[in-house]
Order: sequence, then C-alpha cells, then structure tokens
Amino acid sequence: MGSRGAATHEMYRNNINSALTGRGMVHNEAPMPSNHLNLHYHLVFSTKERHPFISQEWQERFHAYIGGVVRDMGGVAECVGGIDDHVHLLIGLKATHRLCDVLRDIKVSSSRWVHETIALREFAWQDGYGAFTVSDNRREAVRQYIRNQAELHRTRTFKEEYLTFLRQAGVEFDERYLW
Repeated sequence: MGSRGAATHEMYRNNINSALTGRGMVHNEAPMPSNHLNLHYHLVFSTKERHPFISQEWQERFHAYIGGVVRDMGGVAECVGGIDDHVHLLIGLKATHRLCDVLRDIKVSSSRWVHETIALREFAWQDGYGAFTVSDNRREAVRQYIRNQAELHRTRTFKEEYLTFLRQAGVEFDERYLW
C-alpha cells in the first residue's frame, strides 16, 4: 500500500475507532464479527401456460416435496401451498443462496417428481416467477394467505392475484410480457 493508501486507511481506522469509542465500544473491538440475517421470500410461480396440472389428489404430497427440496438446499420452508395451476412458497434463505438458483432447483426437482411419481409427462413450469421479500412482522399474514389459496381463488384468478402483487410491491412491468 502506497503512502497515500496507508494514510487513507489510517484515517478510516481512526474515524471508525472514534465512532466506536463514542458508542462505548472498546478501542480495537471489531464492530461486526458475524453476519445476522432475516431473509424471507414469498415466491410465486405457475405451471406452463397455467394448465391445471396439480391435482388435489396429490397436491399435498407435492407441496411437502417442494418443502423438502428447500430444506435440502439449506433453506427453511415455512409454508408451501397453491392450487392446480400455481404454487406459493414462504421460505427463509441464507445470504449465500442465489435466488435464481433456488428457483431453478425447486422447479427442476419438482418437475422430475411429477414426471416420475405421478407419471404426468406433460407437466412443466413457466420460466418466470415472482419473488417478494417479507418482513418479519408480515410472515404470519403471508402464511395465512398461502394456506387459504383454494378459497381465495374461488373469486380471483391467478392473473388478478399476480398483478396485485406486482403493483403492491412497486414492481415495474409490461403486461404484454407477463402471460
């Protein structure tokens, strides 16, 4: 490190130490020795072209399987539910998880399960998905929302539901590319 870099580093260290001392921390104490996370996501994705592939006969086993996939990846499956053409998940993830990889692995594994266990070869997921962060104080409301999917969809289509999510979350979208 050159003299300018060393001087900048020393000035930065002095500013940090000064701030820590003002907060009652020991002069050389590290301000954050470990990571502390609370990362929860509400994930939504549908079957290919929203075909009603997911039969009530095996829906509960399927949702349990998806929860197992999340756990096998090191995540926490807090709630999995849905109806015949889409699923909702409330999951907790580690900082090391990449959301796109998590979704890919869930879709690949669950499709394989349907093909092999249910023998429904035409089953497939849409490419896209919705992922929305969930604050700790909203997790129970999201769990209840997921548990009540059958009742909610008696009066509301998946399309209406999904558009509401996007709008509430402030996600920009062009509806021509949603469906």
